[in-house]
Amino acid sequence: MHQHSINASPAPAPAEGRRRRRRPVVAALVAFLAVAGLNTAMSPGAQAADNPYERGPAPTTSSIEATRGPYAVSQTSVSSLSVTGFGGGTIYYPTTTSDGTFGAVAISPGFTGTQSSIAWLGPRLASQGFVVFTIDTITTVDQPDSRGRQLLAALDHLTQRSTVRGRIDSTRLGVMGHSMGGGGTLEAAKSRPSLQAAIPLTGWNTDKTWPELRTPTLVIGADGDTIAPVATHSEPFYESLPSTLDKAYLELNNASHFTPNTSDTTIAKYSISWLKRFIDNDTRYEQFLCPIPRPSLTIEEYRGNCPHTS
Repeated sequence: MHQHSINASPAPAPAEGRRRRRRPVVAALVAFLAVAGLNTAMSPGAQAADNPYERGPAPTTSSIEATRGPYAVSQTSVSSLSVTGFGGGTIYYPTTTSDGTFGAVAISPGFTGTQSSIAWLGPRLASQGFVVFTIDTITTVDQPDSRGRQLLAALDHLTQRSTVRGRIDSTRLGVMGHSMGGGGTLEAAKSRPSLQAAIPLTGWNTDKTWPELRTPTLVIGADGDTIAPVATHSEPFYESLPSTLDKAYLELNNASHFTPNTSDTTIAKYSISWLKRFIDNDTRYEQFLCPIPRPSLTIEEYRGNCPHTS
């Protein structure tokens, strides 16, 4: 309309000409601002504003199956002499401070095991945007209830006294563990309902029922486990969890009780997705958990409630 009126009218007076020449400039500025606003609305920063806990780029199957995620990782050792309530360990954390704070996870080894048996999970999870504490227990024969208390003591050290406490959001914490450490993971979640995620790995516990849990829980078992057979451990653990709870059961195919002690892509893929989904409230990872993953060369069975509610 402006262009048509300019062409149809007689030569404008100088002042009017200046006003009309400004109109295309104003229109261009409005168009620029509109596009800039649209780009801002579509940018990762705007999405992060909707969920302030979201960290890292949008995930892909290859990114969560990779041995390292997008974050460079540093680590620091924690002496058993400098802590109380557990046996020390190693903290792995994203090196950057530009993304704000991160959620944190403490991981316990199994019966007779040390942190070296679960060490592979440290840098693998930390590189995806978590502070990870792989711990030693007070003795290698500690039972699940003790390991549960030690996991919580490790989280308290991590968030209150560790050298990286300023990098952690203390409201976004999770626990993991292998074997008796897996049983301890359930104990920790029972004792501290504020935990955001729990992942027992081929867990062992004399207590088979966990109706008290309020923490989203991914139970990982192994079809060939003869030490904590899924029929008497992981399956009843999962089945006893409240039906209203966000929960899942992943049974590894062609796997043993000790599969979680070495680097495993399937364990990592679904652990990362679970921790991201429930510690970071990052729904970008829902796609890997729902719909329910189908049996494959590495998955014997997967059960869960979809879509997730929290």
